[in-house]
This record gives sequence, structure tokens and C-alpha cells, in this order.
Amino acid sequence: MLLAKVATHYRKIRGTKTMKSLADAGLLDRINGSARLMIVSDLDSTMVDHDDSENLSLLRFNALWEAYYRHDSLLVFSTGRSPTSYQKLRNKKPLLTPDITILSVGTEITYGESMVPDTGWTHHLNRKWNRDIVVEETAKFPELAPQSETQQRPHKVSFFVEKVKALEIMSFLSEHLEKRGLDVKIIYSSGIALDILPKSAGKGEALAYLLQNFEVDGKVPLHTLVCGDSGNDSEMFTIPKVHGVMVSNAQDEFLQWYKQNAKNNPNIIHATERCAAGIIQAIGNFCLGPNVSPRDIKDFKKCNVDIFSPGHEVVKFYLLYERWRRAEVDKSEQFVKNLKSGFCPFGIFVHPSGIEQPFHQCLDYMAKLYGDKTEHQFRVWVDRVSSAQIGSDTWLVRFYKWELSGDERQCCVTTVLMSLKPDGFTWVHMHQTWLEGSRARDQTAWCF
Repeated sequence: MLLAKVATHYRKIRGTKTMKSLADAGLLDRINGSARLMIVSDLDSTMVDHDDSENLSLLRFNALWEAYYRHDSLLVFSTGRSPTSYQKLRNKKPLLTPDITILSVGTEITYGESMVPDTGWTHHLNRKWNRDIVVEETAKFPELAPQSETQQRPHKVSFFVEKVKALEIMSFLSEHLEKRGLDVKIIYSSGIALDILPKSAGKGEALAYLLQNFEVDGKVPLHTLVCGDSGNDSEMFTIPKVHGVMVSNAQDEFLQWYKQNAKNNPNIIHATERCAAGIIQAIGNFCLGPNVSPRDIKDFKKCNVDIFSPGHEVVKFYLLYERWRRAEVDKSEQFVKNLKSGFCPFGIFVHPSGIEQPFHQCLDYMAKLYGDKTEHQFRVWVDRVSSAQIGSDTWLVRFYKWELSGDERQCCVTTVLMSLKPDGFTWVHMHQTWLEGSRARDQTAWCF
């Protein structure tokens, strides 16, 4: 019903602006045909576990996505956060760069890393919406405490209110705003947050709109997995033909919705794992693709990997690099020798400072760093891995390599030339440049 309703109206509003947003972000031609999998996930307490100070479940998901899915699938974040609040979270947590971002409880849609806005969606939401009238009517309720200014958006007016008073206020507002000619949706979630949106907005409506986008282009994802933990996520689970996972830490309001509306739906599960670990669990439960994160593989030499790809090679190397510096592997010459076997003996590493060094020299330096990060919170992850085959056995790979050490985060834009041999990939050349604002204080300590 929801998808059909949005599709009918969307056909009327779809035009060059929406197409231009998609094209500007490169999503129309990044994937040849339909995405193999599209994951649409809430952030707080779903993708991000705020009780996990080490961010281990999120890092497990990151490694899985970049190793096996980034090249032919789509990652969508659907959050109640405003753009400002979302950027603050990105600066704090090791989040990957999504292909599409749905913000402010489904009232804003942006594409790509540059977050190109979908102006067609904005036009869609303007029908029977007047923010000034909403503000005027809500001012009659002193029980409504406005959320921060950054959470107030053109198509979203947000408050905090106690649960015992929420239902009465919602009923009154719905009636009076309708009398004033508005068509609104009022969402109460997390036992405290009340959002007033256009009736045609919301996480479910935004997802339905995206799917219709892809249907018009003949690129509907082969599988879609929606992931959430609270009441404002429930709409996404009503979209036909999607798989859904409620993470184990889902809130009571969402569990109640599940019991009343989806308990007998085999395409929706209540995971036994928290947050991003629950998402990985759902990928396996629904047989949507690989579901063993490279972070869960202790010994790559003993693990038979059916998928050989540049993405997997990059993720594997940096996991081994992290484990060496955290002393999570045995200190042995064989370990270093195994690493060296994956690098061309005459290969060159261009340090982000511009200095060129032979690979073997860099690996010898790395060997001396064993266990130097055992007393720090030290993690490494890669983002936006992309690759292009430029010869019969040659690949050009590009990615963002992030490193967290204590409170300091650095990032390098990295380009690697690889050749494919019968026994795996060989790193031939590597070039790094600092991402703006992410330069290390001590550049001499940067390794790979």
C-alpha cells in the first residue's frame, strides 16, 4: 500500500532535478545493473552501539561491507538526525560513507559522499505543509519542550515530551492541524521524542520513493534489508518484499509494533545480537550473501575464501597490520615474511609526505612496531574501496584508510596498483595523500 501510494504520486513529480541528483552522485552508473543488496539502516542503537566503546560490532560490519559488498551493493543510512548532528556522529564513530543518506526522519534525502540533495523529494513534501502553522499550534502546549535548533528542519518540527502526555497531545494536534488545512504525520519514538512531519514524509515513505526511483531506471536492488531499533523505524518494515531485522536491543515500542503487525512475517526477524552484529546476523539468516566478517577470521592462511577481490585483499592486509601493532598475533619472522610475499620486491610506497620508499623498507619498519599500540585504543578501517581492472591481470584500487590512535584520527586517500597471481594479489605500487583536516601530527610515525 505504502509503496503503491508513493509511486502514484512520484510519477507526477519525477523530473530532471531528481535525475540530476542521482547522476551527480554517480549512482546511476556506479553499479552495472541492479544492486545485489541494499542495506537501509538506522544509526543510533542500530548501526552504532553507543554502549560499545571499542565500536567492535560496527568495525566488524565495516570490514564485511568493504570486503564483499561495496563494489556491487548500496549502503543507505536512515536516521532521525539532522545533517549537523549526523556529521558530529561521523566525526565520533568509525562510520562508512553511505551511498544514500536519509536524514531528519525521512524528510531529507542526499546522495553520495558530497550529499547531493534530492530536490524532487523536497518538492514532494511541500504539499499541504506549512511549518509556521505547526509552530503556532504546538506553542499552545507548554509540555512540549523543543529539541535543539540543529534538530529543527524545514519539514520537521521536533520536541521532547513525557510518554504519559504524548498520546493526548498527538490526538489534539492531528485534529487541529487538519482543520487548518495541513496533512501531517506525528511520530513518537524512544519514549521521549515527538516529531511532526508532512504526511508524505517518514523513513518508510523515503525508502518507497527510492525504490520507485530504481524501478523507473530498471535498477531495483535484488534484495533490500531494513534495520532498526525504535518506533520511527517501523514504517520501513511495511514496505513490500523487503527483509527486516530488529536488533536485539530494540525498544519496547518497536517490539510491541512487531507483535501486533509483523510477528508472522517470515521476512522480519528479531535478532539475538545487538546493533551492527544483528545486521550481520540477518544477512546470514536471509542468505543475502557472505556473513562472516574478515574481523572474525583469526588465521587467514587456514581460511578458505571463495571470493578473491581487491576489496578483500585491502581489508585483510589492514587487519593484519592492526593486529601486529596491537600484539594480537604472535611476533614471528614468518608473519612478516608472509606479509612481504604479497608485495612486489621492487614496489614503491609513496608516503603522504611525498617521500618514496621501497615496500621492503616499509615492511622492515613495520616489523619494529610490534605491540607499540597495546596501551592505546588503536583501530584501522578502510572506507569507499573501489577498483577497476585496467589490464588482464592488473587492478587499480582506491580507498580511504582510517587510523584511530587514542583520541587522534587520521585518514589517507590511498591508491594501489595490484597484479593478480595464481596464489592471490600482489601489491605493486602504493600512493597516499592526507585527507584534508586529517594529517597526522607526527608524519614520521605513519606507516602504510
